[in-house]
Formats: sequence, structure tokens, C-alpha cells
Amino acid sequence: MKTTGSPRTVVWPGRPYPLGATWDGFGVNFALFSANATKVELCLFDKTGTREIDRVTLPEYTDEIWHGYLPEARPGTLYGYRVHGPYEPSAGHRFNPNKLLIDPYAKALFGALRWSDAHFGYRVGSTREDLSFDRRDNARGMPKCRVVDRAFTWGDDRAPRVPWSDTVIYEAHVRGFTMRNPDVGPQLRGTFAGLSTQSVIDKLRRLGITSLELLPVHAFCDDRHLVERTLRNYWGYNTLGFFAPEPRFMTTGVLSEFKTMVARLHEAGIEVILDVVYNHTGEGNQMGPTLSFRGIDNASYYRLAPGDKRYYIDDTGTGNTLAITHPRVLQMVMDSLRYWVTEMHVDGFRFDLATTLAREPNGYDPRSGFLDAIGQDPVLSGVKLIAEPWDVGPGGYQVGGFPPGWAEWNDRYRDTVRRYWRGDEGMLPELAGRLTGSSDLFERHGRRPWASINFVTAHDGFTLNDLVSYNHKHNEANGEGNRDGHSGNHSWNHGVEGPTDDLDILILRARQRRNFLTTLLLSQGTPMLLAGDEIGRSQGGNNNAYCQDNEVSWIDWAGAGEEGRDLEEFTRLLLDLRRRHPALRRPAFLHGTKTSADGVKDITWYTPQGTEKTSEQWGDRLARCIGLLLNGGAGNYMTVDGNPATDDRLLIVFNAFHDTVPFKLPAVPGGTAWRCLLNTVDDVGRADTTGHPAGTSFDVAGRSALLFVLIDTKH
Repeated sequence: MKTTGSPRTVVWPGRPYPLGATWDGFGVNFALFSANATKVELCLFDKTGTREIDRVTLPEYTDEIWHGYLPEARPGTLYGYRVHGPYEPSAGHRFNPNKLLIDPYAKALFGALRWSDAHFGYRVGSTREDLSFDRRDNARGMPKCRVVDRAFTWGDDRAPRVPWSDTVIYEAHVRGFTMRNPDVGPQLRGTFAGLSTQSVIDKLRRLGITSLELLPVHAFCDDRHLVERTLRNYWGYNTLGFFAPEPRFMTTGVLSEFKTMVARLHEAGIEVILDVVYNHTGEGNQMGPTLSFRGIDNASYYRLAPGDKRYYIDDTGTGNTLAITHPRVLQMVMDSLRYWVTEMHVDGFRFDLATTLAREPNGYDPRSGFLDAIGQDPVLSGVKLIAEPWDVGPGGYQVGGFPPGWAEWNDRYRDTVRRYWRGDEGMLPELAGRLTGSSDLFERHGRRPWASINFVTAHDGFTLNDLVSYNHKHNEANGEGNRDGHSGNHSWNHGVEGPTDDLDILILRARQRRNFLTTLLLSQGTPMLLAGDEIGRSQGGNNNAYCQDNEVSWIDWAGAGEEGRDLEEFTRLLLDLRRRHPALRRPAFLHGTKTSADGVKDITWYTPQGTEKTSEQWGDRLARCIGLLLNGGAGNYMTVDGNPATDDRLLIVFNAFHDTVPFKLPAVPGGTAWRCLLNTVDDVGRADTTGHPAGTSFDVAGRSALLFVLIDTKH
């Protein structure tokens, strides 16, 4: 039973900054922004989080911030807020003090959200819908905020600061990566501690990964409709708090678990990048629950419809859009980002639906307040910034439209490479642009090829195995009648939908997987691999497994078999070749304008006849085989420590035609023969020690990719 105004809790005025609950070694300062509230109550709970033991009115209101200081409070204190004010949805206000609310600045959460009608500010089922008012107390089913002690011994931890031109991103899910990993103890699987085990780190390092990008780790909630179908929000794009790690990813609930993971990955030279969701929250539209922001100050935190503030502007497809243009909301986002860099030592961020964050009243603006704030910030401007450059709002597709300093997911790379290897006609001109860093999209304002995040697969869509095994999505397990997920996947099942025993199809699918990986890792720009693709992971054709926190999404490391081990070895070889050959990752766009001393251009495109491709030949829509010569001796490139970044002369050959194509190896200065470093016809891409004389034909198998290096057989 709660007590109000109890003499047990002493409260002093405190300070309006910093926002959140801050332990200073003597007591805890509480500060909460709300421009439209009339009173804020701080609710304290017992150590189980089930009983409200006191309720304290924050005594001060300064610059729209409610604050108070509890000298007797300590780390571990569980709390939440009740915020008073008008309940006038048509005016944008949805205050309801019957609802316990999560502090937007909470650094840790305790307990899970247990759904009931009490979490809604209105009476569920009322004919007046959200215009009605619900008086039930929801505290028992709410997570509680926890005061933390931020102390941690980082030792000599240093950010790896991997140069963009050396970066290889590996997109993974905290739970999915370790839940079926036999090398991780059962009690650690699915957690930050599991990711920090030596076996996991050794695997990433052996593979050649430089940067681990984690799907959302901010605290999030499971949608009610999913819970009612015994599903969960697996991906985590349903944020409850932007400072607290998701409790289900922690074994102890102590922040040091996340910090230890980062420190151990840094020790191995691996960066940690977080996928962050600042465009919306888990509160949904006007019919959604009141869990935090809506009950604290709905009119400030969300973008509301100008004609009727009862409704939300939905540029995200989730029901609501955060009002990043509001100074306090922008402050919260910036404070959150700086917190994860300075306090948690992460190395960068991938921004979900980043166009939403940069949308001003007149639309997307590359000089928006959000982008300008990050660009000038001394902390954030020095970390990796990656945009998902689209949303569902007006003018939402902005690939190539972000300012200097940003990298962007390049879906045009994904679709072009998929269509090319499927055998679509007329793809070579588009493919050429994507292989060379997409200069048509990114070469402006001093941006570099690394601005293009190249990917063939990601969490959202088919896995690599399913890309070559299914023509259609199979999302029936999601319970939405297979209507969810993308239908235009540019995939090809090679003759049979799903699993098959047909040996010819299996061989071709395996080769196509290698073709996709080869294309990705030999392209200019920044490659991103989807975790598990290197062992042929399947989701059974589900291309929208956002709610599948089960074996559909978890990587089956033990079940990969010999074929999976071969593919992993092949991926490791590709990454090693990329690391050893700087010509594959140049920091400048290649246009054939730079030459070496012997007159060979930095880049030359060849036909199978061994001649440089002409403009007329680029127009041949039936052509599916092409060669790309990279001259590692052209241009004055240096490593970060000032050493020359010269390289060999490399020839990449792609053949998406179904049959063998004789390819005449070009005769160029600097060597007399070409040695094959990699051939996707082979299960692990074994190198060929034979030198093939320049000017002779090499039979390129149907649907295969090769990498050659020029050698001099006279010496």
C-alpha cells in the first residue's frame, strides 16, 4: 500500500540538471522535463518492484523541468513518475496520473511490461475511444526505473577507430547470435555477456570483422498483439527508453555487463555500433498505451496533426513520430547519443529511418537541426554515423542525400546486385556504378566511397541462403496472413521453392551464395554482412522475422555442417583478400582519370573479348559478363600512418550468364600472366597457382566470379 507525503522520504529542491536520476555519492537528484504538466509525483517502490512504498511531489519547477533531491536515496532505488495535467486529446494533452510512467532518462529498467487494459490512458472498448478517461492504476504491470551507480573501471580501454576504408560491418542480434551457440554457456546465451565470451570474439576476429553492429539494445517493449499470439518483438524497434539497455539482454541487470562486452571487443580491435531508433516510440498512435512520453508531455514529445492534435503524424509506419524539432526532444536524443559514446564507449550508430530525424516542417532537410547538432558536436562528429536514408513520409527516400560525415545504407546496391546474379537483362551499367562506390549517389561535398554501405542482405529481408532458395516470402508464422514483409525481393529459387534434394540445384545455390559474397567484398565502399550468412543460415523463407524470437531467427551454429564451414572459410578468404589489397577499398572514387607511370588507368572495364568496353557495348542489354581491372599502382594513396598504399593489378570477372563464357585475359604492362586468386566455382574459392598468359582465353563458368592478380612469369 502506498503512502503519500510520508515523513520517511526527505526531499530537497535539487537541481534541474542533469535530467534523469543522478547519484552523486550522497543522494539522488531527480529531474523531469514537462512543459504542460501541473504536478509531478515521484513514486518509490520496494526492491521487488511490486509495492509502491512512497510518493513524493517534486517540489521545484525550473525552465519547464520538475526536480527534487532525495538525500537518502541510493543506487538500486526503483522509481517511476505520475504526471498531472489536462486530459484533452484534441488539444494534444493526455495526462493521466493513474498511470505510472517510465523516466525518459532512466539508465536501467527493472521488470517487464505485463499487458493489461490498465496501461491505456482511455477506457479500452469505450464508444468514445481515446476521448474517454481510465482511472485504473497500472503500476503493478509496469517496468520500474532503477537508479544506477555509473562507476566502472575501464582500464586502458581505447576506441579502435577503424578507418572507414578498412571497415567491415557485421550486423547481428544480441540474442540470435548466441542462443544456439554451443561454445557459449547456457546461462550466458542471448546476452551481452554471451557476446563477450572469448569464443565469440575469436570467431569475429578470425572471420575478419572490424565492426559489430547490434540490432536495437535500447529498452523496448513487446507489442500487445504479438504477446497475445505468443510472439515477441524480436528485433526491438519499439523503444521504451533511450538510455537503458534492454533487460532481457542482461544476466545480472548491472550496466557493467554491457561495458565489459564493449571493453573486450575493443581489446580485440572490434568496434561496437548500435542500431538506434529515435524516430518513434513503442506507444503507438492515439489508441496506443500510456507508458512514458505520452503521459509526461504528449504535446512536446510527438509530432501531432496540425488540424486536430488528437492524432499523430506517422512518418514511420508505427503510429507516431518523435518531435525531434522540439528543443527538449532534440536534447534528449543528443544526450542519449553522447551517453552511449562517453559512458558506454560505443563507436557509432546506425539510425533507423533517419530521414524522419531530419524532417523539418517543409520536409527532409540536410541542414536540419538534428543533422547540424550532430555535425558540430565534438563527441558525436568523431564516431561512425550511418543513416537508413528513408521512411514512409513524404519525400522520404533520400539515398545519397545526407551531409558529409555520414554513411548510408545503399538499397540500390542491394537490388542491383540481386537482379544481376538473378540474370536480369540490362544490369551491367547499373552494376558498374554500384561496384565502384555509387559515385552517382555519393560523390558530392567531399564524400568518399565509404559513404555507401553496401549490403546484399540485412535483418530486414531474406538471409543469403533464402535469397537463393525462395521466389516468394513465407511469413505465415508471423500471423499476418503473409501480408507483411517485402514482396519485391529480386530473389530466385533456382527451380524449386525452398529445401530440395536436387543436387544440381544445391550446387548452383551454393555457388550463387559465393557470388553474392564475392561481389559484396570486392566492391568499393563499406561492406556489411548479415550474421549467419557466412554459414548459410536460413529463416525458412521468412523475410520479416521481426517477431520470431525463436529458432527461426537464432543462428544454428552447430547445424551448419560441412557446407556451412566451407562457406565460412570462403568468406574468411574474401575478407583476407580485401584486407591485403588496398585497391579493393580505395578512399577515392575511381573514374579512370588516374594512371600509373606506364599509362595504365586506375580502373578499366573489359569485354569478354579482352577489349575495353565502349559506350555502345554498355548498351547491350543481353550482356551479362564483364571484367574490371583495378590498377593498384595508379594514384597517390597512403595508409593512415603515411606509408604508400600501392597494390597489384587485379582483374575481377563476373559472369551471370547461365553458360561458360571464354574471357580473353587482357595484356597490360607490368606482367605477363594472370594468376587466379579466387574462383566461386570452388567450394572454398581455392587459389590457382598456375599463371594464365595474358592475351589467352580463360573459360569462365556460368554464374561464377573470379579474382586474378597480374604476375610476371619471366622472373
